[in-house]
Amino acid sequence: MASFRFFHAADVHLDSPLRGLARRGDAAGAFLAATRRALENLVSAAIAEQVAFLIIAGDLYDGDWRDYATGQFFVRQMGRLAREGIPAYLISGNHDAESVITRALPLPPNVHGFSGRSVKTETIEPIGVALHGWGFGHRHVPDNVVQRYPAALPGRFNIGVLHTSLTGREGHAAYAPCTVEDLRRPGYDYWALGHVHKREVVAHDPHIVFPGNLQGRHARETGPKGATLVTVTDGRISRLDAVPLDAARFEHLAIALPLETDMAGLRQQVRGEIAAARTAADGRPLALRLTFAGVTTLHAHLLAQAEQLAEDMQALAWEAGSDVLVEKVRVATVAPHRIGDLAELSGFDTVLAEVTADPALRAEIARTLGELRAKTPPDVLDQFGSADVEAAISAARESVLAGLAAPVEPESGR
Repeated sequence: MASFRFFHAADVHLDSPLRGLARRGDAAGAFLAATRRALENLVSAAIAEQVAFLIIAGDLYDGDWRDYATGQFFVRQMGRLAREGIPAYLISGNHDAESVITRALPLPPNVHGFSGRSVKTETIEPIGVALHGWGFGHRHVPDNVVQRYPAALPGRFNIGVLHTSLTGREGHAAYAPCTVEDLRRPGYDYWALGHVHKREVVAHDPHIVFPGNLQGRHARETGPKGATLVTVTDGRISRLDAVPLDAARFEHLAIALPLETDMAGLRQQVRGEIAAARTAADGRPLALRLTFAGVTTLHAHLLAQAEQLAEDMQALAWEAGSDVLVEKVRVATVAPHRIGDLAELSGFDTVLAEVTADPALRAEIARTLGELRAKTPPDVLDQFGSADVEAAISAARESVLAGLAAPVEPESGR
């Protein structure tokens, strides 16, 4: 069988508004254009790596286009691939289902879409590849559609393309649910999945992969983002490479303050943390969420001067680079005068970790979050993103610590 390489990407969310940076005005410009730049990076990498084809496993778009510019940008990028003889295979997901996208443009002949009515098989004859995919017609798909995928074509390298939450992933609504065993039944060599924004190699027999989204869109989507480069040697997968292609990056910095410090010491500590994050971002525009923690004499000052603190941190970020932004500053420190009350804090964290490791509790939290998301208007939901279980647990912990750290008011006399 043939040897070749292909790129597997998903969840491009082209022209999605990146949340949390509006107050930085013009300085946030690089982030506003990031989803386009990330798609350009993907196409450039596909050309440079001379891949045989590209897969985008759903959510190319973030919803209906505001105008035709979104579609025209995608056509231009696909034209670049067409001139290099590289085909692209696309399915629609919950954000760009056929019922959601109301505009359309003619696409270059190298772009192949999968039907929203049934599973379709596309073959690439020169290298013996068969791709089986189903692009969804509606935003909500509660059914296990894998049962309708055909058996692998003999003598071919078979790829299934699907937008799914599998049996559930934290922070993601259920969508075309299925199990790993369901995916094994057709006998495919590779499953190119989309919908989950965190990269995950779910299984190796066969290879079942979420590449994650191409570009982080808010402060809960941190770290490198990109696509998976798959190398096939003599008809078998020989390697998977996570290729960072994001054009801007979000990161969290947890800054543990010592007991005795002052603002000068805090600023010096933050400078070092930001410089390290800047280096790790490898020259990309960087949006940081800073969380101050620890038992410290600065606790009361940080709370009282929250606005000044946020602006000071942005000033320090500008020192590192003109495209380093502070998305949010959170104070989760503890005052020394409550140190007696907090003697059991380490025990509290131990108990919290044990309790929240319970799969049943995590499932219940995820279910509650899902119900809240379902009841929240889309415009409000877009402002806050899709909080996951870890974020909910972290928020609960901070709430407890804030209560413990609050000054004790003396009881009033009767």
